[in-house]
Amino acid sequence: MIDFYQIRSPLSQMTDERMKRFIRLLEQELGEELRQVSLTDYLRDEFALLYVASGGSEGYFLEVFEQLKGRNCYILTSGESNSLAASMEILSYLKKRGGAGQILHGDVVSVAARIRALRSAHRAVHALHGKKLGCIGAPSSWLIASDYDADAVQRRLGLGFVQIPMEELLSEIAQNRYEDNEYTERFKSMAFDRAELEKALCIYGAVKRISERYGLCGVSVRCFDLLDTVHSTGCLALSILNSLGVYAGCEGDMPSLLSMAVLGSVSGEDLFMCNPSRFDTKEGCATFAHCTLPLTMPARFCLNTHFESGIGVAVQGSFDKGDCTIFKCAGDLSRHFVQEGQILDTPFSDALCRTQVRVGIDDFSYYLTDPIGNHHILCKGRHAQEIEAFFSLLNP
Repeated sequence: MIDFYQIRSPLSQMTDERMKRFIRLLEQELGEELRQVSLTDYLRDEFALLYVASGGSEGYFLEVFEQLKGRNCYILTSGESNSLAASMEILSYLKKRGGAGQILHGDVVSVAARIRALRSAHRAVHALHGKKLGCIGAPSSWLIASDYDADAVQRRLGLGFVQIPMEELLSEIAQNRYEDNEYTERFKSMAFDRAELEKALCIYGAVKRISERYGLCGVSVRCFDLLDTVHSTGCLALSILNSLGVYAGCEGDMPSLLSMAVLGSVSGEDLFMCNPSRFDTKEGCATFAHCTLPLTMPARFCLNTHFESGIGVAVQGSFDKGDCTIFKCAGDLSRHFVQEGQILDTPFSDALCRTQVRVGIDDFSYYLTDPIGNHHILCKGRHAQEIEAFFSLLNP
């Protein structure tokens, strides 16, 4: 259910029935009820619409303007009875006085899509406020451009960062224990070296306990340090954590973990942290690859070794065709990139990380001229509009 507060001129020639018809059409497209509420209830609701139903409503807006300060005003208009003209005057007045808002106008399909995107963005901002992301160990040495600004992220989003020493993870791994769940059981039912599986699952148990200890909604691990210390990798651990709804990333890459938290909160989709590995500009497609992903994401998967080291346990997944979104934000939220594409197939080359996804995209300029680091986040579905709405809500 979505609430709206209505203002209109008593001189309007638009009948109540015609106004209700517009709302009914929008409800049909949204698939849920639009509920007219009082001003008090409108102000109480974090996300609600301001329905300017007719021209001549500007004076009535002035009567409530003081109560709307500090609020994003989403001005809904049907386009009848001079409602768009009034909405433009209202939005202009609002912006001149430092207010925030936009007009929701156009065909019913596009207006409904915009409402859904804005609501998803509001929910994501609210969901991330007060949460914490953890980095176990320092970022990997090759991530020379992947720094982050904890103060900026806290100021803009209310999301905190926690630094955890690698020694704490190694101490936890040495306990050689983990709690079974549907994902550990599934891995253990597969044909793979049992000793290697147990080692990888103990890493999962260790990272999970640390995540719970610090109250983290996401964690990134300097996983390559595990190659020499415990002779395994974190690929399986990150796969299970992501399957359980904990954002989990590789190499201590905090901008990528932040990107996972943003895209996951906005879209509600499973996430694949991956490298752009190959571009075919003639065919209009890119290959993205990495050695871990949530088990809830691929159509099929098997187990393999970690690509770079040839040891440990990695996840090799296959995807069905469909829409996807590629996203990355800077470690201070100052810039971001989002692109929608089509998953074409999941080829396999032994010269790349184990899960490989070929995506049809129509523009490579960002990647080749101004990328935000190397890792990017891929999810199913088309979510560019929600991402843009999310960033429009952040404090400067």
